[in-house]
Amino acid sequence: MPGGGSGGDPQQLALRAEVEFLPEAFDIKGREQKEATATLMGRTSYEAFSPVWPDMEDFADYKVMPKYVVSTILTEDNLASDWGETTILRSLDDVAALKETEGGPIIVHGSACLNQALSDAGLIDRYHLLVFPLLLGAGKRLFSAMDKDTQKLKLVEHEVYANGLQKNVFDVVR
Repeated sequence: MPGGGSGGDPQQLALRAEVEFLPEAFDIKGREQKEATATLMGRTSYEAFSPVWPDMEDFADYKVMPKYVVSTILTEDNLASDWGETTILRSLDDVAALKETEGGPIIVHGSACLNQALSDAGLIDRYHLLVFPLLLGAGKRLFSAMDKDTQKLKLVEHEVYANGLQKNVFDVVR
């Protein structure tokens, strides 16, 4: 259901059905597109987004920015031909090397397993979190269950909306 298709993930359906949509609560998503210089995703998210996002006006900025997909099994012939420059990265070491290059923020969408691995490897600098006033009872974890040291975060932006949704932007403290 990424990009607004029909059917799909029960969690996404619950969020849409249970929380009133307020456009201002999602302004951060447009800002992310404007601020990012590249997008990073795992294979599963790439395979979900690449057939839908290239033609969506809401995601037009992503079409022209470089995209990086972390996968050990995806091949060049599996890449979407209508979604601009896409590079396959084979490891977290490749992600770390990308992060050291010139350029600006790299945004990650979806990609639950990749986000967990990036966090565990210390490769995330900032979290943009939209917290919905719902307990779903099941679903994908935002963070891994890996036993590791506490990671301090600094709240740099916070807003609460009339529908109960909260925007929290945290910088990782190193």
